[in-house]
Amino acid sequence: MTEPLIRSLLDTDLYKFTMMQTVLHQYPAAEVEYRFRSRNPQLDFADCVEDIEAEIEQLCQLRLTEDELTYLARLEYIKPDFIHFLRLFRLDRRFIHLSCHQGELELNIKGPWLHTILFEVPLMAIISEVYCRRHHPSPDWQQARARLQDKISLVQDSVENEDFRFSDFGTRRRYSRVWQQEVVAELARQLPVQFAGTSNLDLARRLGLKPVGTLAHEFMQAFQALGPRLIDSQKMALEAWVHEYRGQLGIALTDVVGMDAFLRDFDLYFAKLFDGLRQDSGDPVEWTEKALAHYRHMNIDPRSKTLVYSDGLTMRSALDLYQRFRHQCRPAFGIGTHLTNDIMSHSPINIVLKMTSCNGQAVAKLSDSPGKAMCEDPGYLAYLAQVFDVDLVTVK
Repeated sequence: MTEPLIRSLLDTDLYKFTMMQTVLHQYPAAEVEYRFRSRNPQLDFADCVEDIEAEIEQLCQLRLTEDELTYLARLEYIKPDFIHFLRLFRLDRRFIHLSCHQGELELNIKGPWLHTILFEVPLMAIISEVYCRRHHPSPDWQQARARLQDKISLVQDSVENEDFRFSDFGTRRRYSRVWQQEVVAELARQLPVQFAGTSNLDLARRLGLKPVGTLAHEFMQAFQALGPRLIDSQKMALEAWVHEYRGQLGIALTDVVGMDAFLRDFDLYFAKLFDGLRQDSGDPVEWTEKALAHYRHMNIDPRSKTLVYSDGLTMRSALDLYQRFRHQCRPAFGIGTHLTNDIMSHSPINIVLKMTSCNGQAVAKLSDSPGKAMCEDPGYLAYLAQVFDVDLVTVK
């Protein structure tokens, strides 16, 4: 048997564990569903299903080692009872339903939120690597390394880059586990100041880097079903986060129902409690101007706040945003596919695995970008847009 693609449960994004801890403490009985979607509808996964199935079986055999648990326990925001829970934890294959029809991959995850939350990132990484291995097995590595060096040189040669900070966010759509490690190690070696860390816990542990991350869309989405009133769902999610982390991990995600609707809920109370905001869809310049104006309106100096950008960034676009806004806030950047799957022999596949229901009720992400909305129930999507006063035409 070949070595599995995923060899550790830490081979995932930090925010999966920070959200999981919150679920354990506050919503351990919540039931959820996730669905896979390829935004490249022409992709044919027919020759990948058997390999994906085999990788899932091996993924579900993994458990955290004592060394890995010790590493997690050293993170100041991870609590002892969560470590005790993780010592017993293993992903359960029964919660995954995988099939393929006419080349279209159908993947559904359904079960307790606490026991399914860790599936998303490794499954995405498996699908991406299996597809790349099947359809683009022999990339030009000399060219790939040259492209990486061009990115590094772009930062090194940038004027006044001393406060430029970026992190690796590329696990879920990487070309391979091995390539991601090479990329991250090289960035850490050549850009020790500007490279702030990685969202991948396994790489952070083994390479001595800072793990980076807070919360994801699914956390905000789930509160559309967990609370008594839909209109209060964002405020409930932010309150739950504050209750869990008491000022740590203070970056709020803004685009689950759009930036305008988010800012209506992000009042002075939250603006003072959270260290900053994360942009993951829409026009980053327009988003930034709205964030800066919102802070100023509340007499908060935005130069004291961190604004994190993570939507399809390239090194060039990150540097451009940094130069434009570095005197008005603290910009930070999470770069994903452009680092870990920028292989000239092919275009990366655009795949997502999103929560679609919680406790039997539809949940949705409206987003600030057309085409990023994802919901199984069009009626609920329209209702969500109506409640939050969002123009649904712009987000479909």
